[in-house]
Amino acid sequence: MTSLAPTRDRSVLQLLAAEPAVMLAAGRALLLQVAHPKVAQGVADHSDLRNHPLQRLFGTLDFLTIVAFGTEEEADRMGRAIRKMHERITGPGYSGNDPDLQVWVNATLIDAALYVYEDILRSPSGDLAAGYIDQARFVADVLGCPPGAQPADIAAFRRYMDDMIGSLEVTGTGREVMRAVLWSRKLVWLWPALWLNRFITTGLLPARIREQYGLPWSDRKDRFLWFLLRSGAFFYRLVPGRLRRAGIPLMLWASRRRIARRAKKYAAAKTTTAA
Repeated sequence: MTSLAPTRDRSVLQLLAAEPAVMLAAGRALLLQVAHPKVAQGVADHSDLRNHPLQRLFGTLDFLTIVAFGTEEEADRMGRAIRKMHERITGPGYSGNDPDLQVWVNATLIDAALYVYEDILRSPSGDLAAGYIDQARFVADVLGCPPGAQPADIAAFRRYMDDMIGSLEVTGTGREVMRAVLWSRKLVWLWPALWLNRFITTGLLPARIREQYGLPWSDRKDRFLWFLLRSGAFFYRLVPGRLRRAGIPLMLWASRRRIARRAKKYAAAKTTTAA
């Protein structure tokens, strides 16, 4: 794959990615991903999510941080590493480099950011959805997804999401991954945060997917959730955007540091194996 164009505009991608509130829908994105049977099986077969949930979380955050805020050379380099890793993710009926699965995983991340931006924060910086759809395709480009495979515009994206959510069938494997995410035994010491994440994630899932996961919900819980979200969003918007996004340089520094540590650890392990 050739290097990415050095002048690629990421201004809208960066604006939404820099909003801390987008993390509210991280669980929605992950459970939509594993609602796809092939993604769920790939995660179950090749991911150490159960034993090292935080490593999986930081790995995803580091990738998104570098792609959005790092140099395009860094994004290109990370893309090559992930594509190489995905070559090893294969099993009956699935492949980590399957363009359809790449489009779906990227679409859930786009959907999560737009859901928070539009439905929870009520678009505090204006209508940027179309620009975000266009620029967020950069993430799939980094992964080597064919350019024509992704929804071309906001209307096509919404149709794609509606069609996918209406057709997905959650498997037993998907439910096992869901339980590992929402009831992680390794993070029991974070039980208040786990409870809150479970409550928010359950409420933000599309009803059809939530029912297939077997997650109980009610109108009363829904009203309480949206009272919390609307109240929190009101006070969140009172904080100036520059201040809300002030932590990005630190996030980028931390991601670069973790990536360097992982690369060093991988190189040491490879040397030991060769010896």
